[in-house]
Amino acid sequence: MSKRTEQVPAEECCALGASRPRLESYPNRELNLGRLAISRALPIRDRRMIGPWCFLDRFGPLTFSEGKPMDVAPHPHMGLQTVTWLLDGEVVHDDSLGSESVLRPDGVNVMTSGLGIAHAEQTPADNSGRLDGVQLWVALPDAHRGMPPGFAQVAVPRFETPDALVRVFAGTLHGTRSPAPHYSDLVGADLELRPRRTCSFPLDPAHEHALLVLSGDCTFEGERLADRLLYYLGTNRSEASVTSRNGGRVLLIGGPPFPEKILMWWNFVARTADEIAQARDDWERQQRFGEVPAYHGARLSAPTLARFARPNPVS
Repeated sequence: MSKRTEQVPAEECCALGASRPRLESYPNRELNLGRLAISRALPIRDRRMIGPWCFLDRFGPLTFSEGKPMDVAPHPHMGLQTVTWLLDGEVVHDDSLGSESVLRPDGVNVMTSGLGIAHAEQTPADNSGRLDGVQLWVALPDAHRGMPPGFAQVAVPRFETPDALVRVFAGTLHGTRSPAPHYSDLVGADLELRPRRTCSFPLDPAHEHALLVLSGDCTFEGERLADRLLYYLGTNRSEASVTSRNGGRVLLIGGPPFPEKILMWWNFVARTADEIAQARDDWERQQRFGEVPAYHGARLSAPTLARFARPNPVS
């Protein structure tokens, strides 16, 4: 092993792939991204991935009267897709492909980094004074992680039952499929539960799944789901039911246990430490990832590859 490889403090992530249904809870980590408070549900020490999902940040809900709570300067991504889903507010996306969009609730942004892309995200000047949402990452399979980068903003399909309004922002749930591009089997859905009702929905038993409360009260298998905890459901479930007394919203993510071991460092998903070191060098030398001219300000610098530096993903 080369000295350069030894100095890359990447997180090794692999699917643990529970072989039975279970209900385990994992506390989120609290941190700040500039002025924005973040609750990080993935990756955490004992649960690195849920299917191909390898990263989950929760931000908000918050209200503000001035400034922009989200202001993430240009930064690179490699080997993954970013998936941004808003419950409330607005986010401006700009990237090195020239894509410019304002994301609002009921739309989803999916940026496929492939071999490399740079982007920035911020609160627009013309805003509602509210911000509430999640950003997730999907690890790209080896066959697709070197593909050209791309960006898509799509309207999110929904279906209603007497018990809930369900928005499917990634993959397929109960026959409703999101048009957003993905390269692994997966599901990402926002379940808005009606008061005093139970929402039941089918699951693929070959997939592992997790739940995260977004608002209100939710109960699963008789257990009240707490805020800022990721609930892992394991596999071999053909159905799940969530109940709410006063109304609530819960995030559902899942997919088959990811068959490849990945390395995560900063904003990169790779397979080897040398790939990460090369990506960092390329970003610092202003190669490969491109620039984001629509953002007025300095771009982010990559952390050093000190042996014991903590990985620090940026949303």
